[in-house]
Amino acid sequence: MNKDIWTDRQVMLGKSAFEFYHYLDEIPPKVEFHQHPFYELFFFLDGNANYTIEGKTYKLRPGDILLTNSLDIHRPEIFPGKPYERIVIWLEDSFFDRLRAGGDDLASCFADAARKDYRRIRPSHGSLIRMRTLCSQISKARNSRALGSYTLAYAYLSAFLVEVCRCYFETPGFLREDITESQKINGILEYINGNITLDLSLDEISQRFYISKFYLSKLFKRFTGMSLYQYIIKKRVTISRDMLLGGASVTSACMECGFNDYSNYLKAFKREFGRTPSEFANLRR
Repeated sequence: MNKDIWTDRQVMLGKSAFEFYHYLDEIPPKVEFHQHPFYELFFFLDGNANYTIEGKTYKLRPGDILLTNSLDIHRPEIFPGKPYERIVIWLEDSFFDRLRAGGDDLASCFADAARKDYRRIRPSHGSLIRMRTLCSQISKARNSRALGSYTLAYAYLSAFLVEVCRCYFETPGFLREDITESQKINGILEYINGNITLDLSLDEISQRFYISKFYLSKLFKRFTGMSLYQYIIKKRVTISRDMLLGGASVTSACMECGFNDYSNYLKAFKREFGRTPSEFANLRR
């Protein structure tokens, strides 16, 4: 497969419904916590890395696949000693819309993984071979200038996602292997995500969950990689971004994602996405 040069870009380019990248880094890149306004499929090929998604840290084995959607805050932690190789696939919802018309919802594994709050797949040996073969075909078609290359890449990617979905739903049981998590933090994150417009101060949450503010701060940072305040602000601006993409007004996006002060919302949004909410909404249009 062709190798791509990694950058810290976290937005899609052009008008394609998908982007496919094969990265290999000898020196571990440093990646900050982020989220995308689209689906991401992360296919780990080799290296020494952990991956934190919404308070859970997955210790990765070659062949592991991670599924994240537009609301998932995530970050890899890469350690030196081995080349870090992976395939990253970005998918707009429009990619799945074309397939849903035929009766197949290949985004269902993303939705189910979010619902179960467990976002990793460990394919069988046979599935892994088929997936790697399809990735090689996608890469070849994507880098070809021949007539029909995009159509072939689209077809191979569809076949790859069929394999992923089948692997996800046919895996017996629900084994949480090689994962670091806290049931207390899981409950707090579930509460935050279900009540994003309410008062989510450190005082309120510590009282609700019968835990001291000091211990809550320490525990939250340990399992999520960020402070409680940082997580809540990042989650709120992410929700507002998706609202803007759906056509909501800037005022509605501000108020309905939990910001009571527009100036604070403006600063937080621009810090996260590099543009004001109005600029972002106009750009997407």
